[in-house]
Amino acid sequence: MSGKWKIAAVSIASIVLITVNLYLIEKKESKVERTVFVENWTKVKKDTITDTIQTNGVIKPVEEYDIYFDAKKNDFKKFLVKEGDAITAGSSLFEYTTTELDALKANLEAEKTAAEGEIAGIEEYIGKLRSYQGTMTSEPEAAIDESVEKNLNIDITTSSSDLIKSNIEQEMYKQELEKNRLDEKVKMLDAKLSSIEEQSSAIVTTSEADGVVKNINKNLNNPIISIVSTNMAIEGNFSEEEMKKAEVGMTIKASSSDSKKALKGKIGRIHSYPAEEPSFKKNNRFPFQALIEPEGEETEPLLVGSKVNLTVITNEKAGVPSIPIEAVQYQKQPYIYKLTNKGHVDKHYITKGLKAEGKQEIIKGPSVGDVILLKPNAAVKNHSYFITPIQFEKVKAGTYKKFTSREKVRYLLLGILEK
Repeated sequence: MSGKWKIAAVSIASIVLITVNLYLIEKKESKVERTVFVENWTKVKKDTITDTIQTNGVIKPVEEYDIYFDAKKNDFKKFLVKEGDAITAGSSLFEYTTTELDALKANLEAEKTAAEGEIAGIEEYIGKLRSYQGTMTSEPEAAIDESVEKNLNIDITTSSSDLIKSNIEQEMYKQELEKNRLDEKVKMLDAKLSSIEEQSSAIVTTSEADGVVKNINKNLNNPIISIVSTNMAIEGNFSEEEMKKAEVGMTIKASSSDSKKALKGKIGRIHSYPAEEPSFKKNNRFPFQALIEPEGEETEPLLVGSKVNLTVITNEKAGVPSIPIEAVQYQKQPYIYKLTNKGHVDKHYITKGLKAEGKQEIIKGPSVGDVILLKPNAAVKNHSYFITPIQFEKVKAGTYKKFTSREKVRYLLLGILEK
């Protein structure tokens, strides 16, 4: 009978235990009903969040200069450079002669002849004025040349000798000024004619910038020469979504298998029109150019055409409160669950900031160091109690032995009921 009584006693105790647990679970506002099992949690950290665009690019020269030649007005002679030559500003590129020089020379010579004729006429006129001025003293009634009388614009018969002499001196001064002007003009024309004589053999076209000769068109089709700059840039294409975030001046970082060092720079140009004609059948791509910042004289040369992996930093915030994106829940507003020191799970609405790299900036909400719930497995009621799994690595047998028998039973029952 003793064995049957033991079985009956165990059965009754089990039924009582199950009944008590069911009652506590179903009881309104019971602790068991509002207890959350928290397996994953994290802390609000002070972190740097960087939003980026990841794309590809290719190394190309920053600029390309085209040189043109007018074959209708000029006669080409020869090229003075070869493809691949490194040149500097002022380097000679090619020689040519021009048919316009002959016409220009003829016009200048005709203009010089006319000026010299005017000078001769002025000198003759000044001579007549001086001659008449000299005869007025010895022969007051001396006849005057008609041209002189006309230019003086006075009546010789009624005007006094002093007035006549004064007008003659003014006229002579005026004519000397005009003669000096014409003399200067002749000198200028002589200089131009001398320059044309020097150019008549050949005219040389020079480069306006440093660079490398990329292409020479020996058929004399324009552009006759193409020159690329020695400074390198990164060229690529943005998608439509990336175009919404990208702006000129944004910082870039790039890595290439051809360069040991990471490349740094900024976006220098973004084309607002797609690389190809827009179409419903394909996604639009918008060309951009990123300028590479030099890093001193030890910078290794970049190989034109090298492929690079490009990172464009569109936004960056340093030292801001940050949590994992998966910790954020949504209803009408975003919120998170904070684990308090009193054992509660409290709902906190937050104001979100920058989101990138799996991180979410908190502008308003829990502070740095606060513990929050990560990936809740089920709906959590606000201000619920929470329990966490036992960390066996922190459980020591010596601590368990210090408990009294009553404490052991109490903690065992508490664990069963809370679970």
